[in-house]
Amino acid sequence: MKQQKQELINHSPTLNTVLMVEKVLKESGELVTIAELKRRLPRKVMHQTLLQVLDYLQYSGKIVIGTKGLLWVFTDRKELATLIKRGLEV
Repeated sequence: MKQQKQELINHSPTLNTVLMVEKVLKESGELVTIAELKRRLPRKVMHQTLLQVLDYLQYSGKIVIGTKGLLWVFTDRKELATLIKRGLEV
């Protein structure tokens, strides 16, 4: 009975956890494995919670998950904002 209750508990990531993982991936600038990402995080994150964060980041187009690891691919909006300002309005 106790095992069934433990299986139903799902650890949802908080906003702080998502932002922490985003920051570490963005600053790495290279391909990192999940194990390496766990080592670089300033706080410990449960494996299932980390996988949920990574699923969200992949779904939102911020990272690419490949066979060799994770890569941050999202471009900052600062560059986009400057391009919009310089662009021609029709």
